[in-house]
Amino acid sequence: TKLVKSGFYDGLTFHRIIEGFMIQGGDPEGTGSGGSKNEIKGEFDSNGHYNPISHKRGVISMARLGDPYFNSASSQFFICHNDAFNLDGSYAAFGKVIAGMSTVDKIATVKTNASDRPTKNQTISSIRFITIE
Repeated sequence: TKLVKSGFYDGLTFHRIIEGFMIQGGDPEGTGSGGSKNEIKGEFDSNGHYNPISHKRGVISMARLGDPYFNSASSQFFICHNDAFNLDGSYAAFGKVIAGMSTVDKIATVKTNASDRPTKNQTISSIRFITIE
């Protein structure tokens, strides 16, 4: 919440794109190695937190380093391009794209290199919270 409200994500890129799986962004370095100054505990089953949000198409989830107990989530996130139920219980899903999945589809189909990096930057104009009650 704090990062979104501060405009942290505005102007960052989606640095990892795998069509049919997900698009990943939120790294201020744009390399996949950076993050914010804060690390958060992963809120998912294998880390001791029940999380009922399933990784369906359009779900937004926190990216992290390999070890779920390291609490390595920071600012990087991914948006599921298709259902990825195999991630349930191991990654902290926290939101969903409610409008603009056509944009996610366009980003997911851009040309990438062997490291899944887009050959042309895919830039985030802005990210804002919208609460639906």
